[in-house]
Amino acid sequence: MYRVFESLDELVTTVEEARGLPMTSGCVVPRGDVLELLDDVRDAIPAELDDAQDVLDHRDEIIATTQRLADEQLTAARTEAEETVTSARDEAARLLEDARTHADQLLAGAQAEAERTVAVGRHEYEQLTGRAEAEAERMTAAGRGAYERSVHEGRQEQARLVEQTEVVLAARAEAAGLVDAAGAEAARLRDECDAYVDGTLGEFEELLTRTLRTVGRGRSRLGPVPAGAADRY
Repeated sequence: MYRVFESLDELVTTVEEARGLPMTSGCVVPRGDVLELLDDVRDAIPAELDDAQDVLDHRDEIIATTQRLADEQLTAARTEAEETVTSARDEAARLLEDARTHADQLLAGAQAEAERTVAVGRHEYEQLTGRAEAEAERMTAAGRGAYERSVHEGRQEQARLVEQTEVVLAARAEAAGLVDAAGAEAARLRDECDAYVDGTLGEFEELLTRTLRTVGRGRSRLGPVPAGAADRY
């Protein structure tokens, strides 16, 4: 059949490549090549038809064989699948039983460990509680002693501060008296200074007045001054 198609393809190519006739749709083809290709097609067709007829003759047998093989494979597959499913179920049951057994063992171990942990925790709790109570009593006693000492020392410090307060008050009173005395003394000295300055300025003013009077009397005794005489001095 492949030779038939190959010869037909060559024939089509020969016609397509043939030289065309002017003014017409015809063409000039090589007669020998075309006849040779047609002979090849003619020679090849019977053999291909025989092969096709053989296929048609054995079609039922081939279909029956294929169906039988398919049925056998399907039966084998079903059998294998059933065996696989049965084996998987058995394996799953075994694994489930093993898992349950292992879980029971773990649960028993966990319960035992929990009981042991609780017992240890209670024992440690009791020990810690006892130590805590003893420590609390010791700290309470120590706190009471420290409190009593603090109260005693506070009272002593309070008495000392009271004494210091009285001394401070007395010192402040004395300082205030000294400040007042110093202020009074400063005021007295300032008044004396002002009186001294005032008296001194009065004496100086009186001296200037007498001097000016003396100068005036002297000038009046000299008489009139000639013009230009004052410029010489």
